Amino acid sequence: MHIDDFVVMVATTNHIKYSQEIVEEMAESAKQRGTGIAKRSPAYVAQKMEEGKAIIALYKGVEWAGFCYIETWGGKEYVANSGLIVSPNFRKVGLAKKIKEKAFELSRVKYPEAKLFGLTTGLAVMKINSELGYVPVTYSELTNDESFWKGCESCVNFPILMSKERKNCLCTAMLFDPAKQKDNGNAPIEDFKQRSKLFERFMRLKKYLLLKGKLIKSAVLA
Repeated sequence: MHIDDFVVMVATTNHIKYSQEIVEEMAESAKQRGTGIAKRSPAYVAQKMEEGKAIIALYKGVEWAGFCYIETWGGKEYVANSGLIVSPNFRKVGLAKKIKEKAFELSRVKYPEAKLFGLTTGLAVMKINSELGYVPVTYSELTNDESFWKGCESCVNFPILMSKERKNCLCTAMLFDPAKQKDNGNAPIEDFKQRSKLFERFMRLKKYLLLKGKLIKSAVLA
């Protein structure tokens, strides 16, 4: 199996038949990782396909292999690339990177002036984002659109987010600001590999501190 065996494209109504399989794999993947995720319904995924705001990957053009969608917030000032998932049968061949690149391209074409952002707990996604020009930021630099944050309510870590007044959570926020990219020209992005171990240690510490704070608060209220 090679990356050239996959077709990565903007999804259409022809791909709605994969919606149920996609959301089931999203939920199962989050469960296996032990991380939270905002739940999506098959209808929601289908809507993104109908709107031309989703990327799908097919193995040899027929078997679902991966998915991602884009969403606008704050009057189209911000765009999030969300719901990245790769079927277990097709992981470790570089497919996630291809899907993210296509979603990034779609976002830039549709909303060239918008800031692109994402929340993730995955080091692999952080690496891909970094290569695309995203940088880690504080939550205060993300959209203040209430609809976006409401989507976090179905995540198991939502109580942590709210206890931190939406200023922090287990996810790492990353942002691509086209205005800053114009200022920087085509300056090379710092090699993420040199920082990956630091990110891993940071995420472990962040998770420990946030969960510890949650437990302490629960004990006080008990």
